[in-house]
Amino acid sequence: MNKTHIIAELAWGHDGKISQAIELMKKAKESGADSFSIHLTDLPNYMVTYYGNGEGKVSAGREDLNVYKYLEDINPTNEQWEELAKVAKEIDIQLCIMPNDIQSLEFSQDRLNPEFYIVSPACFAEIDMLEAIAKTGKKTLFRIGGAYLAEIEKVINIFRKNNNNRIILLHGFQNYPTKLEETDISLLKTLKETFNVEVGLADHIDGGDRLAKIIPMLSLGFGATYIEKHITLNREDKSEDFESALNPDDFKEFVENIRATEIALGTPYFKDLNDATLRYRQVVRKRLVASCDIKEGEVITKDMIIAKRCDVGLTPDNQELIIGRVTKQTIVKDEALMIEKFI
Repeated sequence: MNKTHIIAELAWGHDGKISQAIELMKKAKESGADSFSIHLTDLPNYMVTYYGNGEGKVSAGREDLNVYKYLEDINPTNEQWEELAKVAKEIDIQLCIMPNDIQSLEFSQDRLNPEFYIVSPACFAEIDMLEAIAKTGKKTLFRIGGAYLAEIEKVINIFRKNNNNRIILLHGFQNYPTKLEETDISLLKTLKETFNVEVGLADHIDGGDRLAKIIPMLSLGFGATYIEKHITLNREDKSEDFESALNPDDFKEFVENIRATEIALGTPYFKDLNDATLRYRQVVRKRLVASCDIKEGEVITKDMIIAKRCDVGLTPDNQELIIGRVTKQTIVKDEALMIEKFI
């Protein structure tokens, strides 16, 4: 099985501090993440100043804030993002960028050169932006939470028309946090078969729930090759987007769970028995033994033979080799039957 690509998502979890973002990126790298996901936003081109607040728009405790002003206050500058991108290269972690507007995409291409792009479903109707991302040739993950099938098909077709088939559909959505019954992991198999693309899971189960480190493992069995998970320095600080985020130690355990699952899933085809399997076969297989005491010179009949677990002896499928033969020696009950004991 190919290695699952694990994405540590920052989103707005930097709280406006680029030092916090860099620290989280380093923690993600130490925890075993393959890439680090950030959101780039040119706020005047992304949101109207009077955009209303409310449940599901920001993290808990911030529902009364003016959303535009709040995000404006914590939105890093382009220069700060360049600083983060430089550190990403230094520590060898791939950068995954979700541009929220065409201006952010242009800056990302010109100055940050990420390995991946992520497209929010909010941008699925922006044809110019989709075509611009497709033309970069970058591998792109599409968040499909809240999207209709026709919309998914449309964005895939736009990419393919622009000769970009490097597409991953990222199932899951942030519902501050997502409920277990909203996870629908089995949909991954349907998405993969329907659109003939790679699929992944953007898991947003409550980061404080024990299932947050378990549910993503199930996605591997349904074809997920990418898994995205929020990371935060300390859930108790309640940084933005903390609801589904894991602390660094928990994120490390989550990655270890995924790697262990990859090993356990193995390969979907039969292969030669290894040493461990051969030992198991030797231990559990039954052997032919005498069902009663047999005198020297007796002719073996079927009722003199029984199959029992034994370390030595002929296997049951070889009983015809000794039925009708004459014993060379006395054989006691439960003694292993081997071909050399018969004439």
